[in-house]
Amino acid sequence: MSTIIATLGTGRARRLRAALTVLLAAAVAVGAPFYFAPFQVFQLTMVLLYAVALAGLNLLVGFGGQISLGHGAFFAAGAYTAAVMLDRYDTGHLATLPVAAAGCFLLGLGFGVPALRLRGLYLALVTLAFAVFLPPLLKRLEPVTGGSMGLTVDKLQPPAWSGLAEDQWLYLVVLAVTAVALLLARNLLRSRVGRALLAVRDNESAAEVMGVRLSLHKTLAFAWSAMFAGVAGCLYTWVIGFVSPDSFSFVLSITLLAGLVVGGLASLYGPLLGAAFVMYVPSVSQDVSEAAPGVVFGLLIITVMFVAPTGLAGLPGRVRAAVARRLPRRAPTSARTPEAESAPDGEPEPDAESGPESLAESGPGGDPESLAESAPDAEESAAASAPDVSPKSPAASDPSATDTPADLAVADAEPVGAPPRTEKE
Repeated sequence: MSTIIATLGTGRARRLRAALTVLLAAAVAVGAPFYFAPFQVFQLTMVLLYAVALAGLNLLVGFGGQISLGHGAFFAAGAYTAAVMLDRYDTGHLATLPVAAAGCFLLGLGFGVPALRLRGLYLALVTLAFAVFLPPLLKRLEPVTGGSMGLTVDKLQPPAWSGLAEDQWLYLVVLAVTAVALLLARNLLRSRVGRALLAVRDNESAAEVMGVRLSLHKTLAFAWSAMFAGVAGCLYTWVIGFVSPDSFSFVLSITLLAGLVVGGLASLYGPLLGAAFVMYVPSVSQDVSEAAPGVVFGLLIITVMFVAPTGLAGLPGRVRAAVARRLPRRAPTSARTPEAESAPDGEPEPDAESGPESLAESGPGGDPESLAESAPDAEESAAASAPDVSPKSPAASDPSATDTPADLAVADAEPVGAPPRTEKE
């Protein structure tokens, strides 16, 4: 009963600690745009929308076990959906979000069906081809997409009653959408669909034996991943206000995948860390070397992968494990026997080699003087009771006197292999 109460208490403390952490993080996130400069607020906004895209890619790669090098194409599809609706049809900004999400979900569903027979490098090549041919296709559709010149749209403006600046309002809106998207991804992974994705990733044969439909869940993984990327693309249009084919090259897909790996695969916090890496590291690389920022960016990725192979999300666990290995281990305490525990602390434990007779002879107090006085008496009594084996005794002079009838019978017996005796003998 006490164990159950202790377990419940530990669970409640853990939930309370998690709730306090979430509340503290939410307070810091909400108050961030009021303490930073407009450009820094813009960078934080970009981190949040990249986190949405990486959350979708994490569903496919981290939890689904499939690889995609064309995630930037779904990102571009969501961005162009919102831009075309705003420029051609003059719709509201908020109306473009569900349309972009639904359109990219259907696009991912259609792309996932032919990709069912592919895996590994073949699937990676197909998705990379999708990311490579989409920008030229957007340039060809000039009446709709604006061609190489792209489309310029109005940014999301804050309402008059809010009293907020444009960058602050954009940050808060994107923060709300990002929180909903991450919560949706978390609940999806804890549902039956998420458990099926994990089973397919770990062992497809075992998952199929357990009744998991591989084709359905693989296709849904592509669809959900594309939907998150479409939402991120729509937010990108709201924040930037401009889209062009050159903004969504295959380099974007590689960058998103690298950001997810650096942040941590199959981790709920990995997309946020990877998005910060994608946003801030290129600018840091540009400051370090204006001639070769790509080289610095690549070296930083290699360094992070060497220090944290499981990503930045798994780095605290590796640090704790390293510290635990270096700490000195405690020596195991020797277990006391029940007799030793029940004996009083002032009395010595009885010697195992001395039997009960020695304890009886030593007396109740075990006085050494009494033991010394009783020793000569014991020697005299032992000498008196011993048999006389001197040469004068008959037993010593005649060995046959001590022989028993059985011994005499053995002596008269014929040895084995001896000739038979005659009557004369």
